[in-house]
Amino acid sequence: MKPSINVQQASGPRLFPGQRWVNIALRCGHLVGVAGIGGGFLFGVEEARWLPFWYLTVGSGVLLVLLYLWSEAQWLCRLKGAIIVIKLVLLASTLLWPAWREALFILLILLSGWIAHAPGVVRGYLVLRCGRHRPEVV
Repeated sequence: MKPSINVQQASGPRLFPGQRWVNIALRCGHLVGVAGIGGGFLFGVEEARWLPFWYLTVGSGVLLVLLYLWSEAQWLCRLKGAIIVIKLVLLASTLLWPAWREALFILLILLSGWIAHAPGVVRGYLVLRCGRHRPEVV
């Protein structure tokens, strides 16, 4: 029996005016951050130059997670949400294990590409049972 997290599920995701633009702005900042840390990790740039990009990447990633959770808490129970949490943990790990930065970064890029372009049935796969199951519209 799978553990159940009791989450009240509304008839649809919560939205606020301008949410799409907030999402786009956060994603753009996230891409700038990823490019900055990629240059730092892959080409041996000193930490002082790429660390602000690391903070931008983590900060925008956390804000995106909070936005998705606010919109629909069940997002975290789906594979796409679980992968994002895993990516945040891997990114935090780059500070703990500097010798693994390149490999962790490449793994992050591969996970990102895979989940971003996977079919909706894969992205929406329910990895945890959270309240009432509502099939995702693909």
